Amino acid sequence: QVQLVESGGGLVQAGGSLRLSCAASGSAFSITAMAWYRQAPGKQRELVAGITSGGKTNYADSVKGRFTVSRDNTKHTVYLQMNGLKPEDTAVYYCNVKYVSPPYYYPENSWGQGTQVTVSS
Repeated sequence: QVQLVESGGGLVQAGGSLRLSCAASGSAFSITAMAWYRQAPGKQRELVAGITSGGKTNYADSVKGRFTVSRDNTKHTVYLQMNGLKPEDTAVYYCNVKYVSPPYYYPENSWGQGTQVTVSS
Protein backbone atom coordinates (compact mmCIF):
# COMPACT_ATOMS: atom_id res chain seq x y z
CA GLN A 1 0.00 0.00 0.00
CA VAL A 2 1.27 3.43 -0.95
CA GLN A 3 0.55 6.38 1.30
CA LEU A 4 0.40 9.93 -0.04
CA VAL A 5 0.98 13.15 1.85
CA GLU A 6 0.02 16.42 0.18
CA SER A 7 1.05 19.92 1.08
CA GLY A 8 1.08 23.44 -0.31
CA GLY A 9 -2.55 24.48 -0.51
CA GLY A 10 -3.85 27.76 0.86
CA LEU A 11 -5.50 31.08 0.16
CA VAL A 12 -4.16 33.30 -2.60
CA GLN A 13 -5.37 36.30 -4.54
CA ALA A 14 -6.27 36.04 -8.21
CA GLY A 15 -3.14 36.14 -10.32
CA GLY A 16 -1.04 34.60 -7.59
CA SER A 17 0.85 31.33 -7.43
CA LEU A 18 0.92 28.19 -5.32
CA ARG A 19 2.97 25.01 -5.46
CA LEU A 20 1.47 21.72 -4.38
CA SER A 21 3.56 18.71 -3.41
CA CYS A 22 2.62 15.07 -2.97
CA ALA A 23 5.05 12.56 -1.53
CA ALA A 24 4.51 8.82 -1.83
CA SER A 25 5.79 6.33 0.70
CA GLY A 26 5.56 2.60 1.23
CA SER A 27 7.59 -0.48 0.55
CA ALA A 28 8.64 -2.14 -2.68
CA PHE A 29 6.45 -0.20 -5.08
CA SER A 30 7.01 1.16 -8.54
CA ILE A 31 5.08 4.23 -9.62
CA THR A 32 3.79 4.25 -13.17
CA ALA A 33 1.96 7.56 -13.25
CA MET A 34 1.13 10.50 -11.01
CA ALA A 35 -1.60 13.07 -11.37
CA TRP A 36 -3.48 15.92 -9.77
CA TYR A 37 -7.27 16.08 -9.68
CA ARG A 38 -9.54 18.71 -8.20
CA GLN A 39 -13.10 18.89 -6.98
CA ALA A 40 -15.01 22.10 -6.52
CA PRO A 41 -18.20 22.26 -4.41
CA GLY A 42 -21.11 20.72 -6.26
CA LYS A 43 -18.93 19.51 -9.13
CA GLN A 44 -17.37 16.23 -10.14
CA ARG A 45 -13.73 15.49 -9.56
CA GLU A 46 -11.71 16.35 -12.66
CA LEU A 47 -8.22 15.68 -13.92
CA VAL A 48 -5.98 18.74 -13.74
CA ALA A 49 -2.62 17.37 -14.85
CA GLY A 50 -0.79 14.08 -15.13
CA ILE A 51 2.74 12.84 -15.67
CA THR A 52 3.99 9.39 -16.58
CA SER A 53 7.10 7.66 -15.31
CA GLY A 54 8.77 8.72 -18.54
CA GLY A 55 7.89 12.36 -18.01
CA LYS A 56 5.08 12.70 -20.52
CA THR A 57 2.55 15.26 -19.33
CA ASN A 58 -1.06 16.12 -20.03
CA TYR A 59 -3.24 18.99 -18.83
CA ALA A 60 -6.86 20.01 -18.66
CA ASP A 61 -7.56 22.71 -21.22
CA SER A 62 -8.56 25.11 -18.44
CA VAL A 63 -5.06 25.07 -16.91
CA LYS A 64 -2.81 24.80 -19.96
CA GLY A 65 -0.18 27.50 -19.96
CA ARG A 66 -0.73 28.29 -16.27
CA PHE A 67 -0.03 25.04 -14.40
CA THR A 68 3.03 22.80 -14.63
CA VAL A 69 3.25 19.26 -13.32
CA SER A 70 6.62 17.71 -12.53
CA ARG A 71 8.01 14.82 -10.54
CA ASP A 72 11.14 13.81 -8.66
CA ASN A 73 11.47 10.07 -9.07
CA THR A 74 14.19 9.83 -6.43
CA LYS A 75 11.83 11.31 -3.85
CA HIS A 76 8.63 9.69 -5.19
CA THR A 77 7.14 13.17 -5.26
CA VAL A 78 4.92 14.99 -7.72
CA TYR A 79 4.51 18.75 -7.85
CA LEU A 80 1.94 21.10 -9.31
CA GLN A 81 3.12 24.64 -9.91
CA MET A 82 0.07 26.85 -10.31
CA ASN A 83 0.54 30.34 -11.73
CA GLY A 84 -1.99 32.91 -12.79
CA LEU A 85 -4.57 31.47 -10.44
CA LYS A 86 -8.21 32.33 -11.01
CA PRO A 87 -11.22 32.15 -8.67
CA GLU A 88 -12.52 29.24 -10.72
CA ASP A 89 -9.43 27.25 -9.71
CA THR A 90 -10.81 27.12 -6.18
CA ALA A 91 -11.22 23.48 -5.21
CA VAL A 92 -9.84 20.64 -3.13
CA TYR A 93 -6.84 19.25 -4.98
CA TYR A 94 -6.09 15.54 -4.78
CA CYS A 95 -2.94 13.69 -5.67
CA ASN A 96 -3.32 10.33 -7.41
CA VAL A 97 -0.63 7.71 -7.90
CA LYS A 98 -0.80 4.58 -10.02
CA TYR A 99 1.67 1.90 -9.05
CA VAL A 100 2.52 -1.78 -8.99
CA SER A 101 4.05 -3.81 -6.18
CA PRO A 102 5.11 -7.38 -5.49
CA PRO A 103 4.22 -10.17 -5.47
CA TYR A 104 1.61 -9.84 -8.20
CA TYR A 105 2.32 -6.41 -9.71
CA TYR A 106 -1.36 -5.68 -10.32
CA PRO A 107 -2.08 -2.03 -11.22
CA GLU A 108 -3.16 -0.18 -8.10
CA ASN A 109 -4.33 3.31 -7.25
CA SER A 110 -3.79 5.55 -4.25
CA TRP A 111 -5.28 8.97 -3.39
CA GLY A 112 -4.04 11.75 -1.18
CA GLN A 113 -6.16 13.33 1.53
CA GLY A 114 -6.73 16.48 -0.46
CA THR A 115 -5.55 20.04 0.04
CA GLN A 116 -7.73 23.14 -0.22
CA VAL A 117 -6.84 25.83 -2.73
CA THR A 118 -8.86 29.03 -2.50
CA VAL A 119 -8.41 31.89 -4.93
CA SER A 120 -9.98 35.20 -4.01
CA SER A 121 -11.03 37.77 -6.60
